[in-house]
Amino acid sequence: MNKRMSIEEAVTLIQNADLKELGKKAYAKKLELHPEKITTFIVDRNINYTNVCWVDCKFCAFYRHGKDEDAYVLTFEQIDQKIDELIAIGGTQILFQGGVHPKLEIEWYEDLVEHIHQKYPQVTIHGFSAIEIDYIAKRSNISISDVLKRLKAKGLSSIPGAGAEILSDRVRDIIAPKKLDKDTWLEVHREAHKLGIKSTATMMFGTVESDEEIVEHFDAVRKLQDETGGFRAFILWSFQSDNTKLKEEIPTIQKQSSNRYLRLLSVARLFLDNVPNIQSSWVTQGSYIGQMALLFGANDLGSTMMEENVVSSAGAKNTMNQDEMIRLINDVGEYPAKRNTAYDILEKF
Repeated sequence: MNKRMSIEEAVTLIQNADLKELGKKAYAKKLELHPEKITTFIVDRNINYTNVCWVDCKFCAFYRHGKDEDAYVLTFEQIDQKIDELIAIGGTQILFQGGVHPKLEIEWYEDLVEHIHQKYPQVTIHGFSAIEIDYIAKRSNISISDVLKRLKAKGLSSIPGAGAEILSDRVRDIIAPKKLDKDTWLEVHREAHKLGIKSTATMMFGTVESDEEIVEHFDAVRKLQDETGGFRAFILWSFQSDNTKLKEEIPTIQKQSSNRYLRLLSVARLFLDNVPNIQSSWVTQGSYIGQMALLFGANDLGSTMMEENVVSSAGAKNTMNQDEMIRLINDVGEYPAKRNTAYDILEKF
């Protein structure tokens, strides 16, 4: 059996490896896991049911407070309209998350999930990040496990990895001091996995973290995956700084280079030997680097993303449709396929 990459080895690769050689190693690892050279994508829509949030993350340009003029909570009718538009283009999933609304309790979420699941049983609900679930538990005086059980009973299928940022409490205390800590993020995903609710793991790099903290994040994901096997994919993206308080407070924060993104992606593919899928973040990197990521370890182009409101609020304005994804995948000699949330292939092109 191959010896696992250590934290020290991963840090050394990030700091010293030749980028082309690193890419070759990551691509070889990807082919070990996906020898058929199929690159997948999903047709889905982000629905941000509210922008009201009390957590005030300094890196976020999306949130509003309840009394702000442009604060909103979508009605069920507005949500239905968005899902109708998604179904019309062949979509299969909604990525459902919002700000952490200070007043919404478990019953509101149960009604919402049940409404969508009953009206649109063909659409997978991939929703509610760890901080939303943790806060619903606190607000409703129930356990994290109970929140997940109740939402699963109403039709929740899986949960996204949002809110991980960097799994280091030192970093979190600087960029989002009100947000849940590292151990609670991991605990929400652990509890979800115990209940058969799969999830994804994410990372947002490019704020105040060190290379060592990046690899400690990889290690936390790998250890939980060893324990539960519940992560379907890993997705990393770079901090988008426009309109954020963090950029005002720490003006020395630099926009992350494409080189840095591809370097971290490659090391993630090599280190996370037990996570089957690595997703390319074309939304923050643009279509060309999103395509390059397929040669640096990514095997999934993510979502066509019919709607995206969070990173676009911070300056990322990239868009892509199904035809473009198919062309980008073909251009690097791989075979495009549309998938669902569970990474089952629905259609090959």
